Amino acid sequence: MVSWEKSWHALTKPLRWIAPVPSGGSTPEGAVPSPDDSSASAAAELAHLIHQSSLGDQSAFAELYDATSARIYGLVLRVVRDPAQSEEVAQEAYLEIWRNSARFDPSKGNALSWMMTLAHRRAVDRVRSAEASSRRDTAYQSSTQPIAHDVTAETVTTRLEARRVRQALKALTAVQRQAIELAYFGGYTHTEVASMLDLPVGTAKTRIRDGLIRLRDAMGVGSAGPGIGLGPEIGLGSHHE
Repeated sequence: MVSWEKSWHALTKPLRWIAPVPSGGSTPEGAVPSPDDSSASAAAELAHLIHQSSLGDQSAFAELYDATSARIYGLVLRVVRDPAQSEEVAQEAYLEIWRNSARFDPSKGNALSWMMTLAHRRAVDRVRSAEASSRRDTAYQSSTQPIAHDVTAETVTTRLEARRVRQALKALTAVQRQAIELAYFGGYTHTEVASMLDLPVGTAKTRIRDGLIRLRDAMGVGSAGPGIGLGPEIGLGSHHE
């Protein structure tokens, strides 16, 4: 595989015309339509393009971008919200896809799902980074304000609870963890998760439900409904269709 620096022009040239994907997932005018995720031939073609990219084929990578850019950018925009930052994150995501294309294993999952998972992680990292920066900017003001004891105790409890959930996530299978991350950390509906993972809606719901059950077991939470006891501070409250 050739170095990514030599292919930077091929990678970034199309990114200059990325357009936002309107709510509902429709393709913007002028952008290349996204592939039909239900088509086995389309999925196989994406897998082939990723393989060719791993061999340094810039033309294959350009085709891969054309086929997926609207979906990738739409996903990133939904998480990051800011169009300018979303373009940057999408660019970073495609760079990561290019650099890690040799690691994609079609026997372990759908090509588009793999790409969207990388893009989603990039987007979440950007949001967390922005939040951390904001916290640093306000640290001095916060330190000069008196904090009631009960508020301090609640903050400590919240952080411990969040740490427990992150640890419990490691007990899930990869497919369960991926579905829960999209549904609860990404804020997607069951129908949207099913579409992103190229699954029937019922299968997506089952993965999410089974994952939540394993989370409760790992955390020692009672058998209440999904999300009970996991805490809204980490996005694991009740969910919607």
